[in-house]
Amino acid sequence: MSTAASPATMSTKAKAAPRRRRAPVMLILLAVLILGVSGGLLWTVGVNYDGLSGGAPQKIHPSTYLVILLFGWRALTSGNPMGYLVHAAHVRPAGLLLAASSIGLFLHIVLRSGPGMAGALDTFLLPGLLVVVLADRDADTWRRLELTVHAVMLVNALLGLVEFGSGHLFFPYRLDGEVFATDTRSSALQGHPLGNATLTACYVLALIGGGGTFAPIARAGMIVLQLAALVAFGGRSAMVVTLLLGGGSGLLAMHRTLRTGRVPLLGAAAGVFVLTLAPLALGGLAVAGFFDALLGRFMADGGSANARVEMFDLVGSIPLRELLVGPEMALVESMRRVSGLEWGIENPIVRTLIYQGAFMTLFLTVAVTLYLVEVVRQCRQGTALPVIAFVVLINTFEGIGGKTTLLAKFAILILALYRPATGAARPSRATAPGRR
Repeated sequence: MSTAASPATMSTKAKAAPRRRRAPVMLILLAVLILGVSGGLLWTVGVNYDGLSGGAPQKIHPSTYLVILLFGWRALTSGNPMGYLVHAAHVRPAGLLLAASSIGLFLHIVLRSGPGMAGALDTFLLPGLLVVVLADRDADTWRRLELTVHAVMLVNALLGLVEFGSGHLFFPYRLDGEVFATDTRSSALQGHPLGNATLTACYVLALIGGGGTFAPIARAGMIVLQLAALVAFGGRSAMVVTLLLGGGSGLLAMHRTLRTGRVPLLGAAAGVFVLTLAPLALGGLAVAGFFDALLGRFMADGGSANARVEMFDLVGSIPLRELLVGPEMALVESMRRVSGLEWGIENPIVRTLIYQGAFMTLFLTVAVTLYLVEVVRQCRQGTALPVIAFVVLINTFEGIGGKTTLLAKFAILILALYRPATGAARPSRATAPGRR
């Protein structure tokens, strides 16, 4: 008696499998899309994400909830949750380590009755679990993720330029509803101007480095648009890093082209045309006042440079024994305000050291470093420019030292734009095609 399934049965099973996979894929796309939602935008829909008041569930970003849901769904539907954890530790060990360090930081804060518990989850748990959920995804999912990233960055840049031109911020940073009237930099979708500038700079450098699947004309247009938005976001360090790395990369590419002795006629004509119009365009923008706010930022930094000096004095004033395990939170808050650092401590390592102690800082630094290395290893070549920019820029402000989704945004940007040619994770020897 034959036990072979009928064609109708096989067809039904084949259609059912995509339906079972479709729901989590849509949730992944939704989670990536919501990553672009800032605290200011959440405030407009009644969620006090950045403030001090309000319920504790509001302090965790919606994308974190979605990624935790996806991770739990994958574990439960695998049929063996413990086996899924073992598999996750095998394919994304650094991602799981970062998630574990997030839980450790969360418990460390809770036991010391300190603030920032939600920050431990958004800053480190979200990116850690995100790369685990994205493991073993197919090419179609990665294409959709790349389109989502491009769409978010396009809308973010356009909205930032509209805010810059109109002088009206649609979703400004708020603390319990209060807007910082002195900060007029564009916030767009991403919120914090410095985080916005960091992500935009990394995106520009990724496009310059060959990331994504844009055609040359579309790539050039997107780069120009994002550079204009970078001025609107007002990140001085981001602009300098982008010009140095992007300009250096462009000069090297031009040198390689000229050295070969083969210059495409159409490319040469386009280059001459751009070089001719560039001075006129820059002059017109300068006359229109486009660079006035930028020049103002470079001439008056709002005490940013002085804050970087004061933060090291603050470290020196804390006893070594307390600095190892983390001083009293109330004492740190008091000393920070006395030192004139109300706006924050402008370095993530120093901030974590002051608030959480040397041991926890070392643990988190190692976890983040291994995480970035793991993300880069999942990508094709060409990630050097955005990775260098990210490492430099997150150390110029509070960055990942506080509550932010910046690390998760950078990870998905790099993975989506530099995914391997197959669009999926590299197969292991045990599951490689042709092996039984």
